[in-house]
Amino acid sequence: MRTTLKRGIGRGAGANGNGRAVLPPAFQLPRTHTRYRQPPRERSAAGVIAAVLGWLLVSIVTVAVGLAGGLYLYYHETVRDIAAHTPELKIAQERLDLPLPDAAATALVVGVDERLKGVDAGEGVIARSDTLLLMRADPKQRALSLLSFPRDLLVPIHCRDRAPFTGRINEAYSTCGPEGALETVRNLTGLPINYLVTVNFVGFVQLVAKLGGVWMDVDRRYYNPPGTGFAEIDLHAGYQRLNGRQALSFVRYRHTDSDIYRLARQQLFVHAFKQAVTSQFSIGKLFQIVGVVRENLEIGAKGGQIDGRTVQRWGVFAFDLPSGNVFQTKIDPGCYGETADFAVTASQECIDEALAEFSRPDVEAPEKATNAALGRRPRTDAPRPADTTVVVLNGNGVPGAAADASYQLAQQGYATQEPANGAAANAPTQDYLRTQVYFDDARAEARRAATRLVTVFGGQTDVDMASMPLAIQPLAGDAMVAVVLGRTFGGNVATRPDQTPQRTPPAVVRNADATLAGLREAQKQVRFPLQVPTMVEQTSRLASEEGVRVYKMAGHPTVRLTFVTGASEYWGIQMVRWRQAPALRGANKTVTMKGRTYDLYYSGSKLHLVVLRDLGTTYWVTNTLLGTLSNETMLAIARGLRPLKAAR
Repeated sequence: MRTTLKRGIGRGAGANGNGRAVLPPAFQLPRTHTRYRQPPRERSAAGVIAAVLGWLLVSIVTVAVGLAGGLYLYYHETVRDIAAHTPELKIAQERLDLPLPDAAATALVVGVDERLKGVDAGEGVIARSDTLLLMRADPKQRALSLLSFPRDLLVPIHCRDRAPFTGRINEAYSTCGPEGALETVRNLTGLPINYLVTVNFVGFVQLVAKLGGVWMDVDRRYYNPPGTGFAEIDLHAGYQRLNGRQALSFVRYRHTDSDIYRLARQQLFVHAFKQAVTSQFSIGKLFQIVGVVRENLEIGAKGGQIDGRTVQRWGVFAFDLPSGNVFQTKIDPGCYGETADFAVTASQECIDEALAEFSRPDVEAPEKATNAALGRRPRTDAPRPADTTVVVLNGNGVPGAAADASYQLAQQGYATQEPANGAAANAPTQDYLRTQVYFDDARAEARRAATRLVTVFGGQTDVDMASMPLAIQPLAGDAMVAVVLGRTFGGNVATRPDQTPQRTPPAVVRNADATLAGLREAQKQVRFPLQVPTMVEQTSRLASEEGVRVYKMAGHPTVRLTFVTGASEYWGIQMVRWRQAPALRGANKTVTMKGRTYDLYYSGSKLHLVVLRDLGTTYWVTNTLLGTLSNETMLAIARGLRPLKAAR
């Protein structure tokens, strides 16, 4: 596979001056594929400790999730302990890109599958990467993007001192160590990578245990008893608290499904782990966690530049991050194919499409998706591109850069203009590092137009926005916005992919009888009113195992309905009087329809959870792991909930 991300678009693409990869525009792709199957089988002087929740530790999702994140102590010993210290990682970190101040940063997290010490681990055992996860944290948009790769994905493997060869992506680490994983992912994606993090299984189990468990929605019954030849697992359907080993079994499971679902479970864990850290964290638990972090995680950065200030900056970012601003990007499942030896294939175009979404998350996606699903006209304050007058100036010393960028903006419908008074398209100086979007502060619409242009020039390019300085005004003339290109500009003005799903009719059928008998029996065991789903997804039926389950959730009696679709995907409805469950924090939107209030929880533009609050009870509709139920279908199911008493 050859990546198109290494090649720019436009006349100046080949001379962007920084050697960085650039993202192409979003693709419209055919979805021809084969079915993917899984094969069988420094405050130390005063002694003051400041707890900082850092993105590089905020979810130590070892192996299975491999998310760089979790908890730091903000003092020198701890920072030194988590900095790269193994020879392999210290060598690899010099291949990383330097992060720019206050700009978006990308980390590659390698979850390492190592044998436990003293547990049947002979000499010569080679660790392999069980998970490769890209994370992109954007403090300006307050967005965190996640993108995982199937470990059996066939890609060109890049190792030092040898020619590239084709192999499964997890071979990059086992063959060439962390440097091989870094170079393989960087060549596949074309993205600059600022941090390289390695984590392992031991830390995963221990950290979840120190937190007292993690609340997760288990979509169905998972059971592999001892002696089957598969990893043991024994989990029931429903929202529940998982201990470390249960969580590890859940996110690593891929016996009866595939790596695609496994990646979805991992990303689900990332979200749940963040909820656990923010809701359960205390100073007391901080001290318990420090040892786990020190022993099981390393962070590589160019020149070994991991310091307390970096930790603090990303800590504030992670702690304040809205739940809806965690974007779980996936390569479209329809893109996957399979070889005769069960390796996974995906076209570079499909990978590029996922990378475009990963690098340019749309923080307005929940708002736009809700409007689309409800048939509401979207509300926008920014002027249309055709009404946005803009002048582009060179500020990076690259000949033709401004002309190329202006041409690309015009292709997107912007009203581009030449500099006033016949001046050359050059800023007063050519030493701009980052691209600047300046607006005429005498016009309110100019600020809104500039905000939109920041997203157009954003992504890999780091952009600042400010009122137009006096030195630029004579060049801008009567344009409402002036863009000065910096050295980080890659030569490509790419439209951010529109992640808003097209409105479609809900795929539901009326079938209240499917659950009546089970709910009537369940009502005898709980004292709150149950509701009947009168509308269900059109191919669904109650699951044969635990279709209707009554159990206790943190001491609260609860009822879980589990449905399976015709494509063998599971979705559920949870009913409980526990209104403060961790999953119910931080709704993206609240809407009222026909007198009833619904809280909407999104993952990007896809509805993950719809919660009806009625009669002192919460009723949740949870999407499948892959989010295959459309937003309209999710809303129709939730709106179709009716009191059991009325259905008798």
